[in-house]
Amino acid sequence: EGCARHISVHAAGVVISPRPLIDFVPIQLDPKGGKIITQYDMHSVEEAGLLKFDFLGLKNLATLSEAVRIVKKIRNIEIDIENLPLDDKKTYEMLAKGETAETFQLNGEGMTKYLIDLKPTNIHDINALIALYRPGPIEVIPEYIRRKNNPSLVHYLDPRMEKYLGESYGLIVYQDDLLFSAIELAGYSWLEVDKFRKAVGKKIPEEMAAQKEKFTKGVIENGQTKEFGDMMWKLFEPFQAYGFNKAHAASYGQIAYATAYMKANHPIEYMSAVLTADAGDVDKIAEIIRECVRMKIKVLPPDINQSLGNFTVVVENGVEKIRFGLYSIKNFGEGIADFIIEERQKNGLYKSLEDFLERITNRNLNKKSLESLVKCGAMDKLGDRAEMLQNMENLLLYNKEHAHKNENQDSLFGLFSDESFRPKLRMEKAPALPERGRLASEKELLGLYISGHPLDAHKEKLAKRSMGIKTVKTEIKEGMSCVVSGIIEEIKLVVTKGGDKMAFLRVADFDDNIEVVVFPKIYIDKKNIIEQERCLVIKGRLSLRNGNPSIVAEDLKEL
Repeated sequence: EGCARHISVHAAGVVISPRPLIDFVPIQLDPKGGKIITQYDMHSVEEAGLLKFDFLGLKNLATLSEAVRIVKKIRNIEIDIENLPLDDKKTYEMLAKGETAETFQLNGEGMTKYLIDLKPTNIHDINALIALYRPGPIEVIPEYIRRKNNPSLVHYLDPRMEKYLGESYGLIVYQDDLLFSAIELAGYSWLEVDKFRKAVGKKIPEEMAAQKEKFTKGVIENGQTKEFGDMMWKLFEPFQAYGFNKAHAASYGQIAYATAYMKANHPIEYMSAVLTADAGDVDKIAEIIRECVRMKIKVLPPDINQSLGNFTVVVENGVEKIRFGLYSIKNFGEGIADFIIEERQKNGLYKSLEDFLERITNRNLNKKSLESLVKCGAMDKLGDRAEMLQNMENLLLYNKEHAHKNENQDSLFGLFSDESFRPKLRMEKAPALPERGRLASEKELLGLYISGHPLDAHKEKLAKRSMGIKTVKTEIKEGMSCVVSGIIEEIKLVVTKGGDKMAFLRVADFDDNIEVVVFPKIYIDKKNIIEQERCLVIKGRLSLRNGNPSIVAEDLKEL
């Protein structure tokens, strides 16, 4: 019937008024959160004369703030992130090399390729790329790059345009350029040009037709031809739906530059902050750590004597490394993590397995959390993983008897400085953990293999016989044959319309991962080797369905 059937709230809309809101609009409580909201919708609020802003939160701002904090803590250097030098050579060199992973707005294959071609040398280049990398305006980028690299190609369709297009090599880049064209070439006033902006931005057909007529008439009155007016209107078209205004592009550009500056000048602190911002997203963490490896930054597993809640920078043998935080361990709560850290900061490092079990009086140290600590390698310096897992019940019993018995008083054994007076924890011997099982546990709890990789044993063989997944994704054309090797991370089984089973696999090597499609004929023949954590060689052809690279398998073999 066209009637409102529920109350929905704009995620980031903030209404501003000169006097109390009730003088202008009816208000009510948001049924879900209890915040005060307007009863009018976004359009009616503006018609009532109020100002409406959309305030969007960016995770990158938190990342920058954390990176600045770490630099201050480790190096005692104050970084004014709002006033960075905009001519930093290291930053532009890094971008020109395409090392854009984990920067804001500048990462991704398409944007990275343009940055390599452009070789930016100033903030305006970054602002312009951010504004142009949208559907429509993107077609201007190749010409922008050509003119940047060869100034003799710069020209203006009308001499009056140099005044506002000088910075962008004579090309229309921002929504503002449309407005200046209307003012300078068609004689619009600022009030008229604001109506023109609204018509263009909202793509109202009747209004657009009226504006085109007005613009062409103005162009003729101001000394140009109808043909020139039509040509200019055609140039406006790509910007009509997606044109960035200059202020927006400059704001994004400043944050993009700041992330690139921090990555280029303070790489270990910045990557530590990036990891903290994405803690909990296992796939994203794995991707960031791959970039750390490329940057030759060592990422260490969690450690109960070194880790904080979040990722942190530590120094080992004079080398700075990133240490996993305890919050990033799966099945391990923040409460128990905070308790372990606070106890260590208050009473010193954990000297032995017994010392740890006696001092952790928190009830959340149970079988699930202790197993997670052991399996991910956080307890490696206090004992052997296999032995600790084999004696899990003994460990929990020891913890219960010693820690909880004395949790409201000092431990009797704590009075003895000599370790020999303490009752010893009885541990049964256990066979060594198989490499595959140890690595699988790390992958499950941390999202990646830390102490090795299942493909390590086959490294030499792989270098000779197969391509890297990254190479296949970037250098191989659709339909071409390829051979890749990797470990099966994920299996999704599907039943076809004909009732046959087929599989979609997520296969990863040291640097990247890709989807592998296994059609019924191959699946029936090879299903005995299609299981998670198996290492396979896959022969197939590259497919770019919906623009996403995948391999259609023609043969599979186990490594």
